[in-house]
Order: sequence, then structure tokens, then C-alpha cells
Amino acid sequence: MLSERRLEVLRAIVQDYVGTEEPVGSKALTERHRLGVSPATVRNDMAVLEDEGYIAQPHTSAGRIPTDKGYRLFVDRLAGVKPLSTPERRAIQNFLDGAVDLDDVVGRTVRLLAQLTRQVAVVQYPSLTRSTVRHVELLSLAPARLMLVLITDTGRVEQRLVDCQAPFGETSLADLRARLNSRVVGRRFTDVPPLVKDLPESFENEDRVTVRAVLDTLLETLVEEAEERLMIGGTANLTRFGHDFPLTIRPVLEALEEQVVLLKLLGEASESGMAVKIGHENAYEGLNSTSVVSVGYGSGGEAVAKLGVVGPTRMDYPGTMGAVRAVARYVGQILAES
Repeated sequence: MLSERRLEVLRAIVQDYVGTEEPVGSKALTERHRLGVSPATVRNDMAVLEDEGYIAQPHTSAGRIPTDKGYRLFVDRLAGVKPLSTPERRAIQNFLDGAVDLDDVVGRTVRLLAQLTRQVAVVQYPSLTRSTVRHVELLSLAPARLMLVLITDTGRVEQRLVDCQAPFGETSLADLRARLNSRVVGRRFTDVPPLVKDLPESFENEDRVTVRAVLDTLLETLVEEAEERLMIGGTANLTRFGHDFPLTIRPVLEALEEQVVLLKLLGEASESGMAVKIGHENAYEGLNSTSVVSVGYGSGGEAVAKLGVVGPTRMDYPGTMGAVRAVARYVGQILAES
């Protein structure tokens, strides 16, 4: 266990390195921070921190920089989440309040996160499997062609065409729409299949084939594998940190193009709490020089998706965590009110 003084030395090293981008020496630490001890004592503390793997000496520099282990300890024990100022919170609310639909909400959230943190922002669309049905609309496009529109509690809208074997009249369509909504509105997607299983039997024989076609289309929509969608923004911010990545940022850019990689980085939507993955804690080798800060968002206190940022390990963790948490909270409020 590190003493409180050595924890304070580590905190000072992380703060100075993040702020100056330069390795930190004992003389600079005693000048910038009120550690209450001599430079010689700080040097001894730094030697212990280095032996324990919390800091390292890059090249032949006299200064030290934090390691992944050092950042981990800083995040877990030494860093509080920095609250946003009142003007920052007001700016977030005003920017997101102008969104007109779910795509606009996600797009604005990505741009906002990238601007606030000056990192790469990643926002996952609300997962259909964690959503509830708000409404099912059925529209007649032609005598034997319908459009099914599924609207979720998160504002997500899915449209599908249904080709019928025979014409389906407006009266039958209105009847099916009413019966379908009476069974599924407000229900979780996973609960829908058994609720509509016997619905075709309540219609006349000549309409049952069409009713089954509509239900098949609805159920296919509920379980589609293509539901996991992401939006990413602020990739250009990485160019500001070129020297933070060994040799080149190319592996990072390649990893950010892989949706599966990003989904794994964000983690399961059900894990709604704040998560910080640092350096080699990221399983994908191309992202070993980055950190990922993510949190769940949703309406009614339940996370339906994740959002977060990706940046170099030399990151302002308290500020980034505060921005990510605040934006997630506002997005959740918008979904709840939509």
C-alpha cells in the first residue's frame, strides 16, 4: 500500500504530465505543488513509485510519466469526477434540446462530446432488445402491399414493407392495427412474440395469411442482428495527440473503423455505470495506447445504450468523466420526454 504522501506525489505527476505533456521531475513537483517535503524526499517517493510500476522514465529524460497502472490508481482512488460549470450544463441542454428525432439526438451528442472533451466521441443507438413498443402503425401502400412502422420508447423508428398474397382492405387493416397495439404497446420487445402468437386465429380465414405476414415482419424487426448501430465523431482530434501514440496513430484509426471493436470497448448497455478502460486494459492491440471512458444512458433510469470517448492515456480523466456523465444524463432526459 502506498502512503498518502506518495499518493499525492502520484496525483501531482499525473496532473502535471496531462497538463504540460512533459515528463515531470522532482524539482518541478515541489515548485508547483504544496507537498510539504523537500525535493530529495520527493525523489525518494518517485523512486518507490517507479519500482512499484506506477511511473516510468521515458528514454534518458530526468522526468517521469505515469504508466497505465499509475493512471488506473489515479482514476480509482485519486480522481473525482469534475462537475461541469453552469454555463457548460446550460450549453449542453440548449444544444441537445433542439434535436428533432433520434438520429438528430445521436448526431448532436457525438458532436457535443467531441467538442467538450476534444477526444473521439462514440454513441451507440438505443438497443431494440432493451426497448419497449410505443406504437405500431400499419399503412396501405397498394392493394397487396403494406408498410409496418415500429416506434420505440426511445424514439427509434423502424420501417418495413410487407407484401401480401391478396388485397387487404382498410377495415381489416384498422382492425389489425388496433388489436396489435392493444397487445404490444408498453411491452418489452422480448415479451412480444407470445403476446401475438394467436392473433391470426382471431381474423377471418381470408385475412390470416396477411396477418401472419405482418407479424413475421414485426418479429423479424424485433430480433434483427443489425440493430447495433454506432455513430462516431471527432476523429480529427487524434491528430492533436500524435506524439502520444507510439510510431503512428494508424492502428488507432483502423480500430475506430471496426464497429465490433467499438461495441466491445463501450461494453454491455446493462452496465450503466461509469467505466474507464486504460491502455492495455483494452483487449484490442491497436488501442493499447488509448483510454476509453463510457457510461450507459436511457430513460426511466434504465440504460438502453452506451456513449463515451476514446483518447490517449494522457487524458484529463476528471474532466472527461464529468462531461461524459453529464451528456449521458441529458440524453436520457430527452429520451424520457420524447
